[in-house]
Amino acid sequence: MNIHEHQAKQILKKYGAVVPEGIFALDVEELVEKAKSLKTKKFVLKAQIHAGGRGKAGGVKILDTLEELKIAAKELLGKNLITHQTGPEGRKVKRLYVEESSNIEKEFYLSCLVDRPSSKIAFISSDQGGMDIEEVARKTPEKIKTTKIEIGDEISDIDCKKIIEIFNLTDDAKKQAILLIKSLYKMFISTDANMIEVNPLILTKEKKIICLDAKVNFDSNALFKHPEIMKLRDLNEEDPTEIEASKHDLAYIKLDGNIGCMVNGAGLAMATMDIIKLYGKEPANFLDVGGGASKEKVSAALKIILSDKNVKGILINIFGGIMRCDILAQGVVDAAKEMDIDVPLVVRLAGTNFKKGKEILDSSGLKLISAGNLDDAAQKIVKAIK
Repeated sequence: MNIHEHQAKQILKKYGAVVPEGIFALDVEELVEKAKSLKTKKFVLKAQIHAGGRGKAGGVKILDTLEELKIAAKELLGKNLITHQTGPEGRKVKRLYVEESSNIEKEFYLSCLVDRPSSKIAFISSDQGGMDIEEVARKTPEKIKTTKIEIGDEISDIDCKKIIEIFNLTDDAKKQAILLIKSLYKMFISTDANMIEVNPLILTKEKKIICLDAKVNFDSNALFKHPEIMKLRDLNEEDPTEIEASKHDLAYIKLDGNIGCMVNGAGLAMATMDIIKLYGKEPANFLDVGGGASKEKVSAALKIILSDKNVKGILINIFGGIMRCDILAQGVVDAAKEMDIDVPLVVRLAGTNFKKGKEILDSSGLKLISAGNLDDAAQKIVKAIK
């Protein structure tokens, strides 16, 4: 789960990191009123969306007066901001954040994330922070340092020094950076984060280490342990179909293709998408119905798939282990009759009671295409939508 910058900074602050003082608001008048409390010569106005690249897209502005802030806020609130991470459709700005300005001497990049291959936490650091970090990674990868840390209760001073070595800091700034690494590590472990990114991390002319921007992503599977973080979820920043899917306990991710997929099990879902691509088409989604799909769950899944106007056909691929194929087949038939599906629907069943399931499908009177195996199913759905 992603959160907004202003929320991320509050959590960072809780764990001891230094961030600029700031306020957020959902309307312009509230924003300007709250901004009066900031002790700053200049105001930094930031659009709050779940996407990077806001600066280059005009979503960050530096302003001299409250009047300028008011004018800029009116222009930015409600604007459709398009960045390299939003896609061409962009994201509508529904909340704004204003913080005190900083006297920047140097910008750095710092992040930590789960490194699954090594089962460690990887800290990534660079002395080339800021808006062009992607270019730095592409053109001069030697300027980016990765330090993998064994997971434990704390991070050692030795590891902290390895991480910040590339910053080439001296004296007190070095001590501040070490404390920051320890704060980030504690926050990462304590909140079940997947990633914490600070870009830029800055050294001010007053020799202070400050987190100027922050992005945090949490493990959705661990949110039940953190109700205070769950409250930070902003549904306005999420795909409506993915929100609807979560209500029915369906794992759904929208993709760019035109063949809708309904599968039980993440591994089988990945294999199904791969074989669709093998035969020259693209999956429209990842959708895992889980181990116990009822008629209601199957119906919800089909409705979600068909809500995507790009879908030209549907492939249902079920392996009956915990789930019985006859129950799934009846759910598909009942849902299809209710919904009047007008795109080709290929169904492949295997496992527990698959023969009964196939009989139910074949005798349903619906225009369902039955497949004997996954390869057969993929070829049939690709052929059906041509």
